[in-house]
Amino acid sequence: MTLLVTSAAGANGAGYGKILAFADDGKLIDVFGGDPRIADPRGLAIEPVDGLLFVNSGSNQILALDRNGEIVRASEAVDGLNPGGGNFGPDGRYYVGLRGERTIMAFARELDRAGETILPPQVVPFPRGFAFGHDGRLFLASGIGPGGEGDNTILAFDSDHRMLPSWKVTDPELSPLDLAIAPSGNIVVSSEHPFGAENAVTTIREYDHADGRLVRVLVAKYGVRFRKPRGLRFGPHGRLYCVAEDEVVAFDFETGDCLGAVARLPDLNGQAVIFFP
Repeated sequence: MTLLVTSAAGANGAGYGKILAFADDGKLIDVFGGDPRIADPRGLAIEPVDGLLFVNSGSNQILALDRNGEIVRASEAVDGLNPGGGNFGPDGRYYVGLRGERTIMAFARELDRAGETILPPQVVPFPRGFAFGHDGRLFLASGIGPGGEGDNTILAFDSDHRMLPSWKVTDPELSPLDLAIAPSGNIVVSSEHPFGAENAVTTIREYDHADGRLVRVLVAKYGVRFRKPRGLRFGPHGRLYCVAEDEVVAFDFETGDCLGAVARLPDLNGQAVIFFP
């Protein structure tokens, strides 16, 4: 399996603006997918039926790539889409966080029709990652935006997309940047607190799926800088991967141990990470 990372560009991080592929030894292989429609890519997800790689492009499109990096499906360009992260939902649709509208939109996996907004616009001040739990609940991280607007919390919604006020995170050291669901069903986030501060504390934080209680905090070590942590994904062998500034860091999720940087590249400015067969 190949490790893929989206690297931000321009105002989003002055990185490469491409999907980058890394070998097992952490060396850069090449750009994955040379189509110009892949511009300032953000979220990544693997479509479970045909095994295609879905990518959210800064060109305001959703694109589906095959194993050769060729685009085989593409949505229409949606004015103002400004997509962030992406995940497939229990209904088989592809869900996308909208950074401008501060909500989530769902697309048919065929990408042949307009998307549907599933939460109200401005449902959070600034979305910072979301995922569906094993029971169909939707968990949405609300963080701080580039302009300093926002809050630091995680919201839960039932299968009908109604907010669940009984599920509550109380963690003054949380400032989420992405969210994933652990094999246990618990909620895991990357965090930089205070967001954007030179001396920010960067961690991985795990919350109980039943009530939002903080379970544990994972910290980086072994010479890892772990600055500006962003995208989270679980990979092979029960490991959790987080892309950060200039590196991709791995954790043994069962033990909580940091395994060090599995890939390094100056100016990486990664946004999302995934393993693609």
